[in-house]
Amino acid sequence: MAYSAGDTILDDEYNAFVNNSSSPFGYNHFAGTGSTIYGLGQSAIAVVSAGATINASSWNALFTGLDNIANHTNTSITASSVSAGDTVAIRSALITDLANLAAAVAAGSTGATALDTNAIGSSTNSGTWNGTSTIERSVTFASADAMRHFFNAGGSIRVDPAISGSTTGDKDTVFSELTAAVGNLDIGAHATTRSGSGETQTSNGFSNGFHDLSTSYVSLLKLTADNSNYTSNTVEISAKLDAAASGGTATVMTIKMVSVDANNDDTYTSGNTDGVPTNPNEAPAMVLNIIEEHPTAAQGLASAIQSSSNAQVSNSAS
Repeated sequence: MAYSAGDTILDDEYNAFVNNSSSPFGYNHFAGTGSTIYGLGQSAIAVVSAGATINASSWNALFTGLDNIANHTNTSITASSVSAGDTVAIRSALITDLANLAAAVAAGSTGATALDTNAIGSSTNSGTWNGTSTIERSVTFASADAMRHFFNAGGSIRVDPAISGSTTGDKDTVFSELTAAVGNLDIGAHATTRSGSGETQTSNGFSNGFHDLSTSYVSLLKLTADNSNYTSNTVEISAKLDAAASGGTATVMTIKMVSVDANNDDTYTSGNTDGVPTNPNEAPAMVLNIIEEHPTAAQGLASAIQSSSNAQVSNSAS
């Protein structure tokens, strides 16, 4: 691109700033519909006709769009409005601004703070168990573009596990501690983060986010109890999509929580039941809470970006 101070700005140069689908990416590619790791679902900016004069209104449409995305991603740029008769060739940082904003979107807008939370689904085992509990819940978006825009704009799907009922025995305590140690497990665009701490982290898939998932479950976190009597008891969180994210058709993310009680103990003593749980050999009912941390319109986006529905896929315990 020959765009530099003192040059006459050509229509094809302006149109590249607006519409280029290769590096350096144009506004419409990283902020509009986009594809792969780009796109935020914002309205596209019109290109100018071949040979047409590039008016201040055209530049202002581009600069306003850049400012909006910069505000949402919290990226520092130098874009500013212009008036009729201004020399715009001196906006020498424009290409750098475009590149920085494209990079911010490609990274999943990790600097975005215009986010809000919304509880979107919860499943609980029907009762206690003493083998394996498996719960799956799905989150569906209106389209593949909407799903991609959600994560590109800084959205995440939060997994918040828990147990149901009071902790009346050692196994209740073990699984209460395991779920508390998971904390909030946030699945973002390119990574997964855990807010909790403690227990034994057997494995993690923290380098996996939405863009890394496919149709097979990927384990994001597995914790093993650090209680000396229950070191085989585990909680594991996995996720998958209905189509590989790279293919551009995925609309559904499914979260699976598998809890294992490998200690088939029995603390009941006949004649000495005071303080002993009714079912000391059983683990508590597990709870899988799903929350979306979604991008809002508070700092530049035209509207909030959210999922459209959710459902329980499976719920079993034995």
